[in-house]
Amino acid sequence: MDLVAACAAFVAVSERGSFTQGAAAIGIPQPVASRRVAALEEHLGGVVFDRTTRRAALTDFGRAMLPAARRMLDAADDLRAGAARAGSAPVGLALPVDLPLAALVDLVADARDAGVALIIDHAEPDRRRELVRDRTVRAAVLPVPQPEARWTVPLGLATLRPSDARRVFLAEFRPGRDAATPDRRIWLRPEDDVPHVGDALGRLAVAGGLRPSQLRVSSLAGAVAEVIRTDDALLCTPREATAAGLTWRPLGDAPLMRGYAVAAASVLDADRTTAALGPLLARCLGAEPS
Repeated sequence: MDLVAACAAFVAVSERGSFTQGAAAIGIPQPVASRRVAALEEHLGGVVFDRTTRRAALTDFGRAMLPAARRMLDAADDLRAGAARAGSAPVGLALPVDLPLAALVDLVADARDAGVALIIDHAEPDRRRELVRDRTVRAAVLPVPQPEARWTVPLGLATLRPSDARRVFLAEFRPGRDAATPDRRIWLRPEDDVPHVGDALGRLAVAGGLRPSQLRVSSLAGAVAEVIRTDDALLCTPREATAAGLTWRPLGDAPLMRGYAVAAASVLDADRTTAALGPLLARCLGAEPS
């Protein structure tokens, strides 16, 4: 039995003294109203209307139950109103730093057109995890290994000098014998200073004969500043290289991918965010579905 619907029929009939008029007031056929009231009486264990008269007159039991039935309808209205407010409330979403402004503007605008009001919080990966754990935001886009990723984007090395080579190999960064020549460094963003990317690059660097000191971590702006004044390289995506005016090439040693997935305090929130914003997030991140 739908208790709210039964209470609605009970209240409507009691207010109009007629099953026919009460049913019409709430937009249901009279037989349906009669069945709902009968089900309510069975549920409550008492008769609420005296059916021996022409009017639907309340019994003593019905008069006693009527205030509670009205309170139930009021509570149901409050619940529906609360759900509507919650559904239209802004959604806090933590995203990587240094995403292009144009991509963020498109994300917020398109999400609004889809009925989702976004509040964006930019943070590094560890901070994004904290924001989700503390429920400061509803969801966050986090870096994950490729098998776990919803979206992926290739990583490669970007340099200031153009090259005709289609790929770049880490052996090109191997220190020379001339001590006066500075080692070429490879800069990583904090976004990629995670085990499935940073550690993988470290293993490739060791195999290529690089020193541990040649792998450095910096902000995107700081790394680009080093690359444009030296012979260093930046581990980044093609879009990031283009925005910085650098030449990007994939790694020839082994492919590296930046993977993304939505994390939330609840699996339901993560699934809802992914379902509602998936294509928009992929475009904003410069990624393709995995």
